[in-house]
Amino acid sequence: MLAGVLLETIILLSIIILAASMLQTSTGFGFSIVATPFLLVIFEPREAIQMNLILSLVISIALIVKIKKDIDIGILKRFIVGSFVGLPIGISTFLMMNMTFLKLGVGALIMVLTLLLMLKFRIRQSRQRDMVIGGVSGAFTTGIGIPGPPILLYFSGTDTSKEKLRGTTLAFYLWIYAVSLIIQVMFAGTSKEIWQSSAAALPVVLIGLLLGQVLFRWISQELFRKLTYVLLFFSGIYLCIQQF
Repeated sequence: MLAGVLLETIILLSIIILAASMLQTSTGFGFSIVATPFLLVIFEPREAIQMNLILSLVISIALIVKIKKDIDIGILKRFIVGSFVGLPIGISTFLMMNMTFLKLGVGALIMVLTLLLMLKFRIRQSRQRDMVIGGVSGAFTTGIGIPGPPILLYFSGTDTSKEKLRGTTLAFYLWIYAVSLIIQVMFAGTSKEIWQSSAAALPVVLIGLLLGQVLFRWISQELFRKLTYVLLFFSGIYLCIQQF
């Protein structure tokens, strides 16, 4: 599929994947939020979502050993338990519902909640809320291919440190992306072109991994928090304007 794409588009896509990979590696989130809009310009929704899942899974696998000391195992387990409910809901939504109205609603909700966080609204972390967020993130992953916003909103509202956020989020992504990819392939099908295009993007992802590790050491907690708000707003706006 990439053979038929203009050279300029391939270069732009490589830059976007590089930036998204660096962001995912340095913060624990961001690949889906940054890369998915551009993937959807070039590929069909099924292809864009599955490429996003494959490349994000590669990043999580590559980093899991390095970030395991920062993982909150208790929260991770509750996220996974909650995702068992959300995953089938997401794929059912992807296959059956009007995606335009769904994405408009989700995008608007993300922007409202981000504004509340910027106004110092805070959430008390609890076991039940951990499982609810895991379920919502699971539904987002199989439904629209973007699992990050629910977890970002939750962790930002509970003032979680950047180390714990990155470690726990990447560990959860290792689970959620693998299962979501299997569910997508089973119920929506796949193609050789999806895997070939993903393989072609891997060298760029690996470069992003290396640069992202360096970037993580430079990001302060305050800058991390502001970056979170920017990405959440971007994801909300993108989900809305994509429908027009």
